[in-house]
Amino acid sequence: MILYLHGFRSAPASTKATLLASALKQRGLSDQWHCPQLPASPAQAIALAKSLVEQHAGGQPATTLTVIGSSLGGYYATCLAETYQCRAVVLNPVVHAARDLASQVGEHKQYHSDKPFIFLPEHIDELAAMAVDPPSDPKRYFLLACTGDEVLDWQEMAQWYAGSHGRIVQGSDHGISDFEQWMPEILSFILEPEKH
Repeated sequence: MILYLHGFRSAPASTKATLLASALKQRGLSDQWHCPQLPASPAQAIALAKSLVEQHAGGQPATTLTVIGSSLGGYYATCLAETYQCRAVVLNPVVHAARDLASQVGEHKQYHSDKPFIFLPEHIDELAAMAVDPPSDPKRYFLLACTGDEVLDWQEMAQWYAGSHGRIVQGSDHGISDFEQWMPEILSFILEPEKH
């Protein structure tokens, strides 16, 4: 199972999710791909992700599961990877979510629809409650961090995921507009674990 968790105010229609879904479809792996629309509540988002894992991983999540997360989804992916001791790909991940999203309390528009997205003060408490330590086994992780990220501190990401696979991309941006360039490495990490 490959579980993709999108970022704050994002959706399964995001560019990165769409590109990965297409690449897996070309390889005949569509049945392994899961990319739910996450609710605003972090507690509900994690509960949804865990229910999908438990439905699809056949009781063996650590050996059959890779979680991919972008931005806030990277924070969720790390929480799940530490829970299930599975592999994770984190794309410009939020490291300290309660701190970094405190300024986002209020009503927003989603990037891929006109639906309102309401982020409540209690959602910050939910983020704080699910916080985990730095990865217990960094080799289970692939970090893609961009020095041009205009939202988050790439150096914090590099420090938090020190020892992981992946790369620090010079430049780019928070949305990783050159994501397609890095997909071969990411797909190799996901689909050829014996090489990593």
